[in-house]
Amino acid sequence: MASNNTGTNNIVVPEAKQALNQMKAEIANELGLTNYEQVDKGNLTARQNGYVGGYMTKRLVEMAQRQMSGSSGMGSMK
Repeated sequence: MASNNTGTNNIVVPEAKQALNQMKAEIANELGLTNYEQVDKGNLTARQNGYVGGYMTKRLVEMAQRQMSGSSGMGSMK
């Protein structure tokens, strides 16, 4: 199932955009990337940007697994 939207990141649920941006900022802060919202992402290394995206994915998968298992506890998200 190839998509013609190569190179774009479309948010499937637009209502989640603000929450995703908040999560991104929190994770960047935890990784020591202060003022991540104001920084030109092109000036960061691929590794720095990759860490933020990777940790976001990890947390989102953890949240989905908890929801699927019926667990409501957030536990340790780090």
